[in-house]
Amino acid sequence: MLRLITDFDGPIMDVSERYYQVYLFCLEKTKRPGQPVRQLSKAEFWQMKRSHLPERDIALRSGLDEAQAQEFSQLRRKTVHTEPYFQYDKPIPGALDVLTKVQQAGIDLVVMTMRRVWELDYAFERYDLGKFFPENRCYCLSNDYIKTRDIDDKPLLMKRALAELPPAADTWMVGDTEADITAAKRHGIKMIAVESGIRDRTQLKLYQPDLIVPNLSTAVDIIFQSKTSVPVSSVAIR
Repeated sequence: MLRLITDFDGPIMDVSERYYQVYLFCLEKTKRPGQPVRQLSKAEFWQMKRSHLPERDIALRSGLDEAQAQEFSQLRRKTVHTEPYFQYDKPIPGALDVLTKVQQAGIDLVVMTMRRVWELDYAFERYDLGKFFPENRCYCLSNDYIKTRDIDDKPLLMKRALAELPPAADTWMVGDTEADITAAKRHGIKMIAVESGIRDRTQLKLYQPDLIVPNLSTAVDIIFQSKTSVPVSSVAIR
């Protein structure tokens, strides 16, 4: 059996609008009345996020001072995972077609995400995604889980999944962050990083995934090729 473990946000869901709307809200709430600020365009903001620029630096580049930057960062953390903003998430173009293709090919499809249960359920219900991922193929955080860092928490989630899932002849991981890469590499799973999420190629290369590709569709094409014994090294990172 061939298995694909995919992250949710980045390979499947586009979260850029949610993050940008939260940025606009936090900037508005943090600035003083009449204070001139520089509101970043969505393209500017998202590139800063993809290059892993700290929230403090994004705030400073938007015209806030040091104290405001700290307030901005704290407000952003409290806001970005609240229900009013999840409505801005949407599937990446073509991603649902790719999931259908994977499912029809008989590949064991698993989702592994740092979303909490209610956050994943929200997206599943909004976009009818449960048809791709039955409950025993969903790995996420409980609603009361106390997060540390994604790069620490995700390998623990991977460990749990590998202990619970039935054996597979071959397993691949697709994700868009350093946490995904770390989780896969720590457990000896082939890792394809995608550029459709919250990290750019420069950031992804730092963590040395097996491959870096534009999106889930390209990743799945490579996984399909692996069924015909095309070695990973033949499509190595460029």
